[in-house]
Amino acid sequence: MRIFYLSIIPALWLIWLAYWLVSAIGAKETVRRETRLSRLTHGLPMVAGAVLLGVPHVFGRTLDQRFHAFSFTWFWVGVALTTAGISFSIAARAWLGSNWSGSVTLKQGHELIRSGPYALVRHPIYTGLLLALFGTALVVDRWRALIALVILIAGLLYKMRVEERFMAEQFGDAYGRYRAEVPALIPFLI
Repeated sequence: MRIFYLSIIPALWLIWLAYWLVSAIGAKETVRRETRLSRLTHGLPMVAGAVLLGVPHVFGRTLDQRFHAFSFTWFWVGVALTTAGISFSIAARAWLGSNWSGSVTLKQGHELIRSGPYALVRHPIYTGLLLALFGTALVVDRWRALIALVILIAGLLYKMRVEERFMAEQFGDAYGRYRAEVPALIPFLI
């Protein structure tokens, strides 16, 4: 039974990763890409945060102390948040279709998507990922998970700012209106 509990979160993230890899096939041709330095600025913290979150004892035993007393309630709340976040990010990725890219890019014939999850928040993939990461940190229940969460949030926020700049340059006033009408990350928060 212990293996079941230890496998839930990794299985959810593997499902997410598999979907991400398969859905990358057929993306539109890239016409503009963020600089290599920009990719490293958000990519390295994302990798570091993922390692810290997913690898026990990576920085010794001190960061592997629990930050709250274990309970099945917290465990299942974390699983529910992770599942909801991953599901929302997958839905947003599917809705974005061939406009998607792993790095910040503009695609040939890039469209400003404002429907589906993009009617709730401008960055629903990040919203879903942040929710899933928060849930995962609850399940991992170690100080390293909270530190990882801060690092991952910083990486996603930087990437979001780069994306905002690209979209504003590409879509001008239309993106300005979208930005004024739809919150960046938290639904219904204008």
